[in-house]
Amino acid sequence: MSNPFAHLAEPLDPAQPGKKFFNLNKLGDSRYGRLPFSIRVLLEAAIRNCDQFLVKKDDIENILNWNVMQHENIEVPFKPARVILQDFTGVPAVVDFAAMRDAVKKLGGDPEKINPICPADLVIDHSIQVDFNRRVDSLQKNQDLEFERNRERFEFLKWGSQAFRNMRIIPPGSGIIHQVNLEYLARVVFDQDGYYYPDSLVGTDSHTTMIDGLGVLGWGVGGIEAEAVMLGQPISMVLPQVIGYRLMGNPHPLVTSTDIVLTITKHLRQVGVVGKFVEFFGPGVAQLSIADRATIANMCPEYGATAAFFPVDEVSIKYLVQKRGPCRHTGAALRTEHRALASRCPSSRHRQQFLHSLFSFIFVSFSRIWRLAWWNVSSARKS
Repeated sequence: MSNPFAHLAEPLDPAQPGKKFFNLNKLGDSRYGRLPFSIRVLLEAAIRNCDQFLVKKDDIENILNWNVMQHENIEVPFKPARVILQDFTGVPAVVDFAAMRDAVKKLGGDPEKINPICPADLVIDHSIQVDFNRRVDSLQKNQDLEFERNRERFEFLKWGSQAFRNMRIIPPGSGIIHQVNLEYLARVVFDQDGYYYPDSLVGTDSHTTMIDGLGVLGWGVGGIEAEAVMLGQPISMVLPQVIGYRLMGNPHPLVTSTDIVLTITKHLRQVGVVGKFVEFFGPGVAQLSIADRATIANMCPEYGATAAFFPVDEVSIKYLVQKRGPCRHTGAALRTEHRALASRCPSSRHRQQFLHSLFSFIFVSFSRIWRLAWWNVSSARKS
């Protein structure tokens, strides 16, 4: 069926009419302006994939009415832009796709037609063991043993990388899945089938949330859910509550990134955010590097949130330029798509119950500790 919201699509650049995006501001609905940024990602995905079968207009209405429906345990469909797997949980998925090809072939069909519909990346990083250390050749020897122990699995995955379309397999020795995802795989803005749209994902690892630090909404799911998404099915999820976390001020020179991350983690565990989205906002966010944001987001399993989202800003764009160099997406597509998604609506409208200013708290407490320590040292010297 045709998309009832197709009229919202418009060219990102008038000079390129073939490249469009769904301009949600054209909805003309005041409720959209009050949605948190993370919920807008869910809304955009629902509108773009609305077919009145898997995703219905009622689902869009429920998301638009998030302010009320977040307390009603209403389920909504979500079709992420991609899936990320690691070899420990991803191999069974590749085996299932291979089994489907065998079944289709036995029935007289074309097995080449069995491919993931949703783009999938599989990063091989869970197989290495440390047998050698404190040696110049430790890395090479450990990798040699990794290949020797997992030869059959690696040969199968190499076949999968060549046999299946829409599936990339990152070879062993490339790095940890979350770091590879952050630095190389995350697109922030997708450019596919003539449309620009926000990057989003689900992954078969509990720390998939690390990518939220770059402005890409994502979280961990089970293997069956990941396979369903790869086959083009949406995830059915309860419309989440969103907790706004306002950051203000500048961190004290004595405050390290570790101090900030652990303090936020401790605070969120005390507040209670299990099963909810946490969205960071406020002037203090600009003082956090992508590494800091990614570490905070990576700690989601420690404080129980489903996602810890940092909306895309200039820090995110500068990071992408630094890591990947300037490209045609980095400037125009990123800024225009996320400006349309954000519409300059402050996250402070999420909920009136906000957490206190963490940066101000850290600045005051650590400066007092420093003054107290200096006073004690000075007094000891005088005596």
